[in-house]
Amino acid sequence: MAGGLGTLMRRGLTAGALLLSAGVLLGCGIIDPRQQGALDNYTAEQIFERGEFELDRGQADDAAFYFGEIERLYPYSSLAKRALIMQAFSYHRDQDYPSSRGAAQRYIDFYPADEDAAYAQYLLALSYYDQIDEIGRDQGLTFQALQALRAVIERYPDSEYARAAVLKFDLAFDHLAAKEMEIGRYYLRRGHFAAAVSRFRVVVEDFQTTSHTPEALHRLVEAYVSLGLTDEAQTAGAILGHNYQATEWYADSYALLTGQGLEARSVGDNWLSSIYRQVVRGEWL
Repeated sequence: MAGGLGTLMRRGLTAGALLLSAGVLLGCGIIDPRQQGALDNYTAEQIFERGEFELDRGQADDAAFYFGEIERLYPYSSLAKRALIMQAFSYHRDQDYPSSRGAAQRYIDFYPADEDAAYAQYLLALSYYDQIDEIGRDQGLTFQALQALRAVIERYPDSEYARAAVLKFDLAFDHLAAKEMEIGRYYLRRGHFAAAVSRFRVVVEDFQTTSHTPEALHRLVEAYVSLGLTDEAQTAGAILGHNYQATEWYADSYALLTGQGLEARSVGDNWLSSIYRQVVRGEWL
């Protein structure tokens, strides 16, 4: 994101001009810029420079206000387009994610073919992504982040933001798997083995490319042994051994199975044996 801002700022005015204009707009503290009509007599360039000044001194909320005033007062000026993307960035820096998303979406709607459209789409995705750690078990924003990141990757595959979006997409995908694992472990610790199985199965079937798959297979071994479903337990162990034999999870599963007189091999006809057959044919993972 910083790279995108740097590109935008390099197209702006010099620091000296920025400070001069900011001084003019400050008006020695006499005027309140948010008062109705207070900025009507200033040019788009002066207001834009004040927005940059506020952003530079860490007042992102004030910066977003000034950039928004350009959109309101000078919607057809040459600066209106740049002000809109800067407003989206300023809101994001202020952690006002809904407002950032709104400004970014307006930019995409108005200027879909512009060179900064990829950055706008990336900001929109970040407005979801940067909240992932704050949402507990509610995964709605994570799914929205994945959708928005995918849009960056598919619509702007050659942009620098597509490369960043791929990394964040993988992390968000891993986050979803981690939440399934967290809930599954919760059920497993409390002896709700069937409920635990349903969570670990989601990880194995839908998130098999994440780092959580080996543990999910081991937890399935634990849950199925506890339920007395030995065919499923052995098959989960076989998949684990085929793909992750060097991991601690396989070592633990192997010890658990052999301690019960069982083996890590595919047995019976169940959802795991189907996956095992795919693994053997090299069509899975």
